[in-house]
Amino acid sequence: MTPGSNLPLSVPRVAVDVTAPVRLDVSGLLLTADGKVRSDDDFVFYNQPSGPGVTHSSGTAGGSGDTITVDTAAVPAGIEKIVVTASLDAPGATFAGTEPTGTVRNADDGSVIASFTPPQLGPETALVVVEIYRRNGAWKVRAVGQGYANGLAGIATDFGVSVEEPAAPTGPATPSAPQASAAPPAAPPAPPQPADQWAPPTGAPAPVAPPQSAMPPAPPAAPAPAPGAMPGGKVNLDKGRVSLQKNQTVSLVKGGQPLLNSVQMGLGWEPAFRGKDIDLDASVIAYGPDRKKIDNCYFGKLAILNGAIQHSGDNLTGAGAGDDEVITVHLGGLPPQVTGLVFTVNSFSGQKFSDVAKAYCRLLDAQTGEELVRFDLTGSEPRTGVLMAKLIRQFTGEWEMTALGEFVDSRTVRGMVKPAAQAL
Repeated sequence: MTPGSNLPLSVPRVAVDVTAPVRLDVSGLLLTADGKVRSDDDFVFYNQPSGPGVTHSSGTAGGSGDTITVDTAAVPAGIEKIVVTASLDAPGATFAGTEPTGTVRNADDGSVIASFTPPQLGPETALVVVEIYRRNGAWKVRAVGQGYANGLAGIATDFGVSVEEPAAPTGPATPSAPQASAAPPAAPPAPPQPADQWAPPTGAPAPVAPPQSAMPPAPPAAPAPAPGAMPGGKVNLDKGRVSLQKNQTVSLVKGGQPLLNSVQMGLGWEPAFRGKDIDLDASVIAYGPDRKKIDNCYFGKLAILNGAIQHSGDNLTGAGAGDDEVITVHLGGLPPQVTGLVFTVNSFSGQKFSDVAKAYCRLLDAQTGEELVRFDLTGSEPRTGVLMAKLIRQFTGEWEMTALGEFVDSRTVRGMVKPAAQAL
């Protein structure tokens, strides 16, 4: 699975294993429609291993992680979703260089339903890995990958769990069973999001100290959640052209209908210094659901996937107004195994992006020429490649476009395959 994608659950009992090369603490939170727990009893973790319809077990996933099991038939009617979180066991450790994986299995026979590895982790110390949620009476699983810089305490307080901060701890913190006076007084809850539109938790509840701690004490003055860890607040095309900033996402839906006709990704750039030509190459890489490359389209391979993706050809100078290179994608003609497209730009001649001005990409309706989405690359780095944007096919059929703007060292599309896969 890729961030934001979802799948229906065909079995009533599922187990979510979260594993990593290092020790993790895995938890499950039962949330109502306002995105909060009803009480601390809805926080299921190693010291409170069972809740209504949700259980925690330690070390069953290869010894490096825990498992949250959800019996959807036993989940109370007022619970809309169960989020599965992971935090690092070692004090001060971050997820940089660590790739945790959430594996969703049939809890009865152990068969794998889906797996998800959040990409591009850095200063995060805790994550919302996946969520199990209701939609129209059925249950689904969604890949999330939202990071927090203040550990499990940051997640807990965001979802309304009480966290105690002892004034003068005299020994190792020992979590005790949480009390029922959990939800802190906060701003009025935000209206519930549509079930298939992911959005990060809202509000900023202040931790409240109950008689006993729901979990290990949080450090004072904890920093806010890591910015940009998971873009939220996705919009669609109903209000016309959408301008994206880095890591923002737009759903290619208009009037309630997914956009499935032909689109064009125009990529353009200008030399940063007058009188200096710059030769950049635009490409697109097609991936399957396992992040394995299916094919790539560039100036040396102008059509792939039976013509479903076509390239306009190489521009050697970047001179002139308008798009320098255009890649046409017939969304309705893409094979079903193609679930992700990453658009890249490389400098084959070795010129750096610090020599480039006004680099951008824009998505157009191929029939009308209407500009649908635009992303202007701000800032530059002295590197030879950049991941501009990605298109991700959702299980429900629509596509979502996310602005990337990630610089890498690669002069050809071949060198972009691995970093682009990590960006999915």
